[in-house]
Amino acid sequence: MDTKRLIIALALSLVVLFGWSYLFPPAEPVAPPAPAAQTANQTAAKLEPGASAPATAAEPAAVTPPASQARKISVKTPLFLARFSSQGGVLERFDLLRFHQTLDPESAPIDMVGDKARDRMALGVVLKPTGQEIHTWNSPNWTSDGQDMDLKAGEKKTLTFTGEAGGLRLERRLTVSADSYLITEELLVTNPGAAAVTGQVAFTAASESLSPSDNNKYNPTRIAYGAAKTGFEEMTSLSDLEKKGIDSKEHGSIHWGAIESNYFIFAILPGAADAQLNGLYKSEVFNMAVSQAASIAPGQTQTFKCSYYVGPADRAILAGMPNKLSDAVDFGWFHLIAVPLLKLLNWFYLYVHNYGVAIILLTVLIKLIFWPLSQKSYKSMDQMKRLQPMLTKLREKYADDKERMNQEVMALYKTYKVNPAGGCLPMVVQIPVFFGLYKALLGSIELRHAAFISHVPFTNLVWLADLSVKDPYYVTPLIMGATMFIQQKMTPSGGDPMQAKIMLLMPVVFTFMFLNFPAGLVVYWLVNNVLSIGQQWWMMRKA
Repeated sequence: MDTKRLIIALALSLVVLFGWSYLFPPAEPVAPPAPAAQTANQTAAKLEPGASAPATAAEPAAVTPPASQARKISVKTPLFLARFSSQGGVLERFDLLRFHQTLDPESAPIDMVGDKARDRMALGVVLKPTGQEIHTWNSPNWTSDGQDMDLKAGEKKTLTFTGEAGGLRLERRLTVSADSYLITEELLVTNPGAAAVTGQVAFTAASESLSPSDNNKYNPTRIAYGAAKTGFEEMTSLSDLEKKGIDSKEHGSIHWGAIESNYFIFAILPGAADAQLNGLYKSEVFNMAVSQAASIAPGQTQTFKCSYYVGPADRAILAGMPNKLSDAVDFGWFHLIAVPLLKLLNWFYLYVHNYGVAIILLTVLIKLIFWPLSQKSYKSMDQMKRLQPMLTKLREKYADDKERMNQEVMALYKTYKVNPAGGCLPMVVQIPVFFGLYKALLGSIELRHAAFISHVPFTNLVWLADLSVKDPYYVTPLIMGATMFIQQKMTPSGGDPMQAKIMLLMPVVFTFMFLNFPAGLVVYWLVNNVLSIGQQWWMMRKA
């Protein structure tokens, strides 16, 4: 096996894995704005499991009563400021008071609904008796006894909204807590008629993008759900979400459904075991509905339970949520590696109180763990370099006899006790750890607005004040590229000039890709390169 060829293959694999998402990010479709009534009907038309995503409204939607007829009810807690409408109990605004749009602590808080989704009926209820579809928020006779409230730590209150829709009486009881981002709901549906009503009940969510416009390549907003059969499922392509939407029916019932980014989640947690999710992206708004079967006998009342989580994608908080919502933070194939690395990162942070320094310490620890493997790799590559002249002669001598050439090459390796794969196998072992840390740093809310070196030394220029976004002056990726070039020059190479040129091209490619990487990732790679240079220098001196 040619060691250098394997190294090149591994390096090119890294380029493909990182470069694809950089060079070919998901397209951002721009849809024309649609009237509120039309978009509400388009959203609801997705609520029945198995239904395809309609391009236009299936039927005219009723006109929502004027805003002047609806009261606005505000609920403030230490964690959030929510605004409900008495017209159906829908959510119009949800500000996360501990998370701001920018680094400025005086900037506006994160609004989990957003201006573009104000009229898209977040936390709405849709009734689907057989052959009908009723948007309950459009009924004109809703009332509520709720008043503006300011909850202190430990307090919990319930807002009640009552109304009639489709000949059914509805009572929504929404309970909010000062100490949690979870809103629980009990929906009581009474059938006063003489015939049973069967069909579905759906709970809805709506939000504009939860990702900043300048960083959505590495932090896309998507619709995801936790399926009972297959676990975590998601759709990140806006084009697919707009054209065909997302439907959970092929994966069975769901535990939760969410509109989420790397850092924030708007989730619906159904109380029924047979729940299904449908979602779509329309007019720059993510729409989602979670539905369940309903059958209400004449004169009977049926209670439907549901919860909503509207808050940060904090693993510690999500671990205490029902319906396995902690699975919403998913690092893919590298989840088992990423989670322990994040725990170590947070452990270091407890002592140094700086996530940049914590990343450096974690990098040093990983390097120490793999130090023996790296030494074996360097030693093996050095041995292969020394054998190159003999290998070249054997290839020339047996150029017309491939089988004999391979036999002689293997005999040469055996004579000098050289493992041709010895230089690459240690690298292969380290790659999953690197990707695990890459996923961890990319999707960790701890790094959002976390500073390393907040200003350029001796100036007022803001520098690495947010490790979740790129270096504004590209200093760290350029230094990283330089260290990678030095590392390549120090690495023992074979006699093939073309291979050597390809390897020297790698720092240029990686530097180009890392220009827009989150600063936390660049700091990790840069420190790892510096440590590798030091290790190679020490081994060369020892040799």
